[in-house]
Amino acid sequence: MQTGKIIDHIVKWLKDYAVQNSYIKGFTVGISNGIDSSVVSTLCARTGLPLLALELPINLSKTKENRKSIHVEWLKNKYGNDQIRSMNINLTEAYNKLKETCTRLQSNDKTELALANVQSRIRMTTLYYFAQVNGHLVVGTGNKVEDYGVGFFTKYGDGGVDINPIGDLLKSEVRALARELDIDQSIINAQPTDGLYGDMRTDEAQIGATYDELEWAMKQYEKKYDSEQMTEREKKVMNIYSQRHQANRHKIKEIPICIIPKEFKQLT
Repeated sequence: MQTGKIIDHIVKWLKDYAVQNSYIKGFTVGISNGIDSSVVSTLCARTGLPLLALELPINLSKTKENRKSIHVEWLKNKYGNDQIRSMNINLTEAYNKLKETCTRLQSNDKTELALANVQSRIRMTTLYYFAQVNGHLVVGTGNKVEDYGVGFFTKYGDGGVDINPIGDLLKSEVRALARELDIDQSIINAQPTDGLYGDMRTDEAQIGATYDELEWAMKQYEKKYDSEQMTEREKKVMNIYSQRHQANRHKIKEIPICIIPKEFKQLT
């Protein structure tokens, strides 16, 4: 993979998009301190346009909440405070109020997942508030496996963005960009987690397969494959990928629109 050329291509794509839409003054990115948001925010910074990096903690311990983002500090040191602005906005109170209101009215065995998605949607709303008041675009941080493979994102949460510069890159390819961009090694080595559960369970623990396995399954799924030639583990991974891909197609595809027959619209 020609990593340097891919980086230059994405940076040019971002800058061209902003130039073609003259109302765009910069980019807003949600910073999770994971590899995807670190790569995306760095790509945005390389355009030379203003970048607002937002950390949006919910129910973090005081120690974690007060810890400065290694990546945000690195961005400021590299590109300067004039270009890179950041905020750390604690959304715990807003989340807890909404949680209390909703669960008081109804709660069942789907509540835990619903509340996890609520966290992501509150963050999305916050990103769009600051993007709008600054004339920015909200830039997505989902990779190809998550967004178009297994659909491992929240609809209208972290999936609610204006543009996505890494949506055509596999996780392994994002790692390659991170190394080329000189992202901190601790971020590259960290286990991916969506941070929506208090126990900080990893993405791979939730899905049941590693990203490398999912990349393999995604390639197999896109072509005719013979399950008889697979090991038991490969069959299990294919099953995980297939089930998640089918179950989450509603996230990946455009929303269904009820098309009204033309004759129903004609005046009689």
